Amino acid sequence: MPWFKREKTIGTLEAGAKSVRTEGLWLKCEGCRQIIWKKDLEANHQVCPKCENHSRIDAAARLALLFDGEYEVLDAGLTSSDPLDFVDSKPYRERLASMRSATGLTDALISACGTLEGRPVQICSMEPKFIGGSMGCVVGEKITRAIERSIAQRAPLIIVSASGGARMQEGAISLMQMAKISGALMRLDQAAITYISVLTDQTTGGVTASFAMLGDLNIAEPGALIGFAGPRVIEQTIRQKLPDGFQRSEFLLKHGMLDDVVPRKELKPYIATALRFFCGPV
Repeated sequence: MPWFKREKTIGTLEAGAKSVRTEGLWLKCEGCRQIIWKKDLEANHQVCPKCENHSRIDAAARLALLFDGEYEVLDAGLTSSDPLDFVDSKPYRERLASMRSATGLTDALISACGTLEGRPVQICSMEPKFIGGSMGCVVGEKITRAIERSIAQRAPLIIVSASGGARMQEGAISLMQMAKISGALMRLDQAAITYISVLTDQTTGGVTASFAMLGDLNIAEPGALIGFAGPRVIEQTIRQKLPDGFQRSEFLLKHGMLDDVVPRKELKPYIATALRFFCGPV
């Protein structure tokens, strides 16, 4: 007979009592490291109410934030054909299939049309959870088609970038999307139709080197990492210590690379005001 008997009370309740689950209800802010009630974070559009750190959000949340209500998703059936039969740690086809299953999307961008404060607009929003929001042939084609619709309908274009750059699994074909989209944006400019580029954390590589920096108005969220190569790669290349805040949106604004830094909750009214300036009243 044991000398001591320990009652297992952890995780148990008296008969008739209701169980209480707290797992997943609290999150730690990546900025201030404070514990935040998850519902408070969601109510504040994934912005920390204590330090204003902007967490990443998915493409669908971006569209819900900008459109007035319902919107129409376009070109949803476009998928990559794996033109190079690429294989790294696993075949590219398998990687695409797993990403489609995990995100419910066919590729790293949602293209949609609707209204923003009553004005018809075309919005493309990149999905960072789909292979890092990388740009392949599908992303390039969706953006190009959105530009062509903007020209045909004379509707302003908004692109929300969140990407690690061109998708290496599609090689030179992904790099060609930079020129393809840039050429389409030139036609949009010639038609005198407004294009607003919104850069979020993170926007790097070939996306920054092409359409993300070609807006009539280039704005970013606070604290967003924006650049071509990452800061660690640059430090290793030039063998120098980079300035504090290098490649963050506030640094780029200070050095003339952006037009403004706009908090997430102010983004929709800010864009609506900009569109009234560019396009006149609705």
